[in-house]
Amino acid sequence: MARAGIGLGSNLGDPAANVRAGIAALAEVGTVTASSRLYRTKPWGRTDQPDFCNAAAIVETELSPRDLLQRIKELERTLGRKESERWGPRAIDFDILFYDELQLNEPGLQIPHPRLRERAFALVPLAEIDERYAADAANLPAAERASVEANP
Repeated sequence: MARAGIGLGSNLGDPAANVRAGIAALAEVGTVTASSRLYRTKPWGRTDQPDFCNAAAIVETELSPRDLLQRIKELERTLGRKESERWGPRAIDFDILFYDELQLNEPGLQIPHPRLRERAFALVPLAEIDERYAADAANLPAAERASVEANP
């Protein structure tokens, strides 16, 4: 059984409901052992779009990293994700943030997520549920940390 961190995000429709549905859907890939609060975050990459709702979850899974990636991409489609431009608006997005202590660099799959420690929208929710990431979140630039706020 492997322990994987999954980042979730949405900024179309009802983003909070989409992220909650995403967390619930992760039961199809394993056992969700923890999930963060929901966070309102500023868009990253392409900034001319609505704010995002982001969260993180820890899943215990028997799937391999590649199979986990395939299954969460299927879940995205089931939950209404349409292919669009990179960093563009989306109904739901799942990212594998970590998978045990594995380091993997294959076409289409890098673990841990290559920009995890640069992105407050992923790191802050993950640090809430996995203390191994707390120092990384605390070391983010103040402006980056300020772009993430807990949803009321």
